[in-house]
Amino acid sequence: MRVSIHRSRQPPWRYGNRFRLLEDGERFFPRMLEAIDAAREYVLLEMYLVESGSVADRFVDALSRAASRGVRVAVVLDGFGSLGLRAADRARLTESGVELRFYNALGLGKRLRNLMRDHRKLLLVDGQVAFVGGAGLTDDFHRDGQPDETWRELMVEIEGPVVEDWQRAFDDVWRRAGGRPDWPQRSARAFPDGAAGRVVLSDGWHRSPLADSVAHRLRTARERAWVMSAYFVPSRRFRKLLRRAAYRGVDVRVLVPGPRTDHPAVRRAARRFYGKLLRNGVRIFEYQPRVLHGKMVICDDWVSIGSSNLDRWGFEWNLEANQEIEHRPFANLAAHAFERDCREAEELDPRTWHRRGRIERLRERIAGAIDRVLQRWRRPRHP
Repeated sequence: MRVSIHRSRQPPWRYGNRFRLLEDGERFFPRMLEAIDAAREYVLLEMYLVESGSVADRFVDALSRAASRGVRVAVVLDGFGSLGLRAADRARLTESGVELRFYNALGLGKRLRNLMRDHRKLLLVDGQVAFVGGAGLTDDFHRDGQPDETWRELMVEIEGPVVEDWQRAFDDVWRRAGGRPDWPQRSARAFPDGAAGRVVLSDGWHRSPLADSVAHRLRTARERAWVMSAYFVPSRRFRKLLRRAAYRGVDVRVLVPGPRTDHPAVRRAARRFYGKLLRNGVRIFEYQPRVLHGKMVICDDWVSIGSSNLDRWGFEWNLEANQEIEHRPFANLAAHAFERDCREAEELDPRTWHRRGRIERLRERIAGAIDRVLQRWRRPRHP
């Protein structure tokens, strides 16, 4: 019963939207800052990872300027992911009139509830434009003069009726953080030549509609099923669906981080699954040039981009949100970016995978054992 009630809250498909794929911080950060500077009524920002630095400085300045000119600015940051934001930067925001709140601030008495995190990334301006993806406001996503040190990431710029659903999603989190979402709910313009889109949410309290949606697309894919994930530790259900899709003759590819990663233990825990996937026809690519942080799934003409890595931990504990898009031109554009990344990756050879070193296998077993222990922790459910 809980699952059916939760599903009823999920937004429907909306038509007449425009989506723009933005690759890497050098492209999406300027667009986001321009939108804040152009705001007339309100700016809503929801973010997991925020650390003081050059990127955060630019956003603090832009948000403060907006508030100073009379724009309503509401910012909700995750209580753990924002620990790297200095007190001085927080004061700059609040002193300029920005309404700053934190989702689930850490506390000793909360115990396992400290693991409940807001992993979503959303910027919304005047009810007309939104930005969604996997980037945080840290210098990892944009370093002037150091492109090789910049993390690989994707965001999508959104206009159209689906923006209204993103605002409702933000409103819900704002209430959870103790705020009152009393800004206007604007009707976003629909474009006659626009694409179909849907907001899909996951909050860990119930079986995830986001996970179910991806599973459905993997199950029905006919031509391609491509997954880009920064932390690929999939459930048994997802591993089985990938193998079955490959068995049907679908082009199944998984793009994951190579040696350059911010979480080596997660990479090792994931690698213990690679052998069976490779033997069943799944192609696995390890990205080499930079840290891969992008999150995207492409199944035929359907694309899902957002905060979710499709990992078990995220579905169990996090607030996650993805933008789904059903549009062949956009899917082909996303596929072009995916293929370009694959050309900069090392494809694992199923014939030689079992020959990797004993030390590496031992590390994978240890990381896998830790992962299994962590999976025994379960988030408390609604009664």
